[in-house]
Amino acid sequence: MKKLLVLICALFMMSVISFAQNSDEAVKQDGPEITFKETSHDFGNIQFKGNGTYEFEFVNTGNEPLILSQPKSSCGCTVPEWPKQPILPGESNVIRVTYKNTDRQGNFNKYVTVFSNAVVNKEVKLRIKGTVLPEQNETLPLKLERIGTPVNKDN
Repeated sequence: MKKLLVLICALFMMSVISFAQNSDEAVKQDGPEITFKETSHDFGNIQFKGNGTYEFEFVNTGNEPLILSQPKSSCGCTVPEWPKQPILPGESNVIRVTYKNTDRQGNFNKYVTVFSNAVVNKEVKLRIKGTVLPEQNETLPLKLERIGTPVNKDN
């Protein structure tokens, strides 16, 4: 009787373990997957009417080719450049984001949404932020008159 009970318990444990392994495998899906090294960048201070460019690195961690479609930026001053060709499994590439500062000073916080055929992360938001410094006004020094030298008003 004890042997039968031990045998039933052993069979039950083996079925639980094999079910757990199958469920772990079910979580992993076939297809492309995009994994970014980082999704946010702080430019710090940018000169007035200057630009900031940053490259967001990513890897296709899936097992099928990754295809990116046109990213959308939060405004016209944020311009993304992305690879048009498929990214094979294990390969890496970059999305270049440029902040084009025209004449706006102060803090900025912009997003670019990346769309792909990834199984899990179909949309990823990339964030850039920073501060545009005030415009520098260069003034020439005033010409000083010498003390005691008369100024000729006719010339």
